[in-house]
Amino acid sequence: MDITKIPQIKHTESDNFFLLAGPCAIESEDMAMRIAEKVVAITDKLSIPYVFKGSFKKANRSRIDSFTGIGDEKALKILKKVSETFKVPTITDIHEISDAHMAAEYVDVLQIPAFLVRQTDLVVAAAETGKVVNLKKGQFMSPESMQHAVKKVTDSGNEQVWITDRGTMFGYQDMIVDFRGVPTMRQYAPVVLDVTHSLQQPNQSSGVTGGRPALIGTMARAGIAAGVDGLFMETHFDPANAKSDGANMLDLSLLEKLLTDLTAIRNTINSL
Repeated sequence: MDITKIPQIKHTESDNFFLLAGPCAIESEDMAMRIAEKVVAITDKLSIPYVFKGSFKKANRSRIDSFTGIGDEKALKILKKVSETFKVPTITDIHEISDAHMAAEYVDVLQIPAFLVRQTDLVVAAAETGKVVNLKKGQFMSPESMQHAVKKVTDSGNEQVWITDRGTMFGYQDMIVDFRGVPTMRQYAPVVLDVTHSLQQPNQSSGVTGGRPALIGTMARAGIAAGVDGLFMETHFDPANAKSDGANMLDLSLLEKLLTDLTAIRNTINSL
C-alpha cells in the first residue's frame, strides 16, 4: 500500500517515515486545531508525510467515570475541520460495526484498536468502506498472527492496510516491543510503531493507566533503526491535564526536536 494514495497526503516525494500523531481523544475544537497547527508546521519543515490522529470517542476505558468523548458527531466534525483547514488526512479508531460507515464519512483512515483486532465483523466493516485500515497488533498476538488480520482486509477487496505495533504485554503492568517482529510484519503490510502506547503501564489499581514518557525518544529511535515505515505517537500541549492517556503522551513542546533527530537517523539509514 502506497501512502501517497491517501487524499491530501503531502511530501509524497519524501523518503522519510510517515507520522500518525495528535491527541488521544478530541477534547474540543480549540485543542485539536492548536495541536494540528503545530504538528503540521513541524512536519512540513521536515518533509514528513503526516496524518492527524484523534479518537472521536474512547470506548475502552478502565473505569466507568473516565472521559469517553464530547459526542460522536461533534468530534468527527472537528476531525473533518482539521483535515480541511490544514490539508492533511485524518485517522480515528472505531469500536463497533456501525462506527465504520459513520467515521468513514469524516476521516481517511480507520483504526482498529488492539483489543478488537480479532473481531472479524469489525475489521471487515472497516475494509468495506474503502478507507485505509490501520490494524493495531493485539497485546496478546504474535507478529506472525497479524497476517490473518491483514488477510481479512485484503479478502474484503481493500489493499490499503497497515499494521501498528503497540507492544506486547509483559506481566500485568508493562509492555515490551519485540523489534524482531518488524521485518516479519512488513511481509504483510507497512508497519508503524506506536511509541507512546507501547510505553503504557496498564492495570493500575487506581484504574488510570500509567506510562513512561521519558522513554519515547528511545523507543522512536529504535523503531526507525529497525526499519518501520511509520511512527504513531500521541501528543498534547498539557499532558498532565489531558482527559485520556496523559501519562504516556509526548509533550508537544518536545516534538520538533524529536522529529528532527529521527529524520536525521532515517536519512543516515537511507544513505547506507
